[in-house]
Amino acid sequence: MLRKAKELKGAKLQARDGAIGKIKDLYFDDEAWTVRYLVADTGSWLTGRKVLLSPFAVQKIRSADEHVLEVNLSRRQIEESPSIDEAMPVSRQFEIEYYQYYNWPIYWAGGRGSGVLSLIRTA
Repeated sequence: MLRKAKELKGAKLQARDGAIGKIKDLYFDDEAWTVRYLVADTGSWLTGRKVLLSPFAVQKIRSADEHVLEVNLSRRQIEESPSIDEAMPVSRQFEIEYYQYYNWPIYWAGGRGSGVLSLIRTA
């Protein structure tokens, strides 16, 4: 089922072992128009820290009524993940470190969308 990107903003994020915050923003690939990252506001759990989550992490989008995305990561994995500076663009160097940390295939090696979030449209 196709979903609008704006429907995801503010959705709760659930790790395998507990809540991790809410979706603050989405970063898109401006050539392929696919979601590259969710920006998670971790609230009081990781105070003041925003975390990037790849579409590879999204396991399930619960019903619209619940407004929850489940990610296939633990809170500890997220806590120890590479930090981002929201004021700066996401660099290739950061992406290499990030994808190595999670041991995920790099998206720029091929393919357009990834995972559940390849079903998101921007309008």
